Amino acid sequence: MKKSVLHSAAFPKFVLGRRYRGVEGKVVHWVKHSFEQGVLYIQVRFMDKTELAWRIATRMTIEESALADWASGDFKQLRIFVRNERDRSMCCTATSHVPTTI
Repeated sequence: MKKSVLHSAAFPKFVLGRRYRGVEGKVVHWVKHSFEQGVLYIQVRFMDKTELAWRIATRMTIEESALADWASGDFKQLRIFVRNERDRSMCCTATSHVPTTI
């Protein structure tokens, strides 16, 4: 009985994350992590007294801020003030059926 051969197309190649130049082959002396004020710190110290470190933080962002009219019982969007705070684009646009003044 012949075994089936799995083709590489069935299993995509594993893609490595970002590689850090100058780190490959170093011998690790110790690894440490800590949390301070909502930030995760990871340190990898090598025997040659060099260190690779990460500072990882999370934050909340406003995706959208809008003014709506619920007087009729249905949602009627009047204006968008902020959209996608990550790129800091301020829209302050009104929908086509509503005046643009506040």
